[in-house]
Amino acid sequence: MAMEANVIEAMIKEAFPDATVVIEDLRGDGDHYSAMVVSSAFQGKSRVQQHQMVYASLKGRMGGELHALALQTATPESAPDWVKE
Repeated sequence: MAMEANVIEAMIKEAFPDATVVIEDLRGDGDHYSAMVVSSAFQGKSRVQQHQMVYASLKGRMGGELHALALQTATPESAPDWVKE
């Protein structure tokens, strides 16, 4: 069973309350998403560590209920302008 975008967003925000989360369903099938996650919790972490933190927030659903997630992460200072608006 596929995950809905609002569930993914809620799980990420539960782990990162200050996060700005932008989810896009890439194929319209509820199975392939992209996510932009901006949080101060990523400060001082490598990109790999940031992604691991987000995957951990999904509590093992990656690869099961959530088939594919193209992930971008950033701190508030390094976030693209389109996320800040």
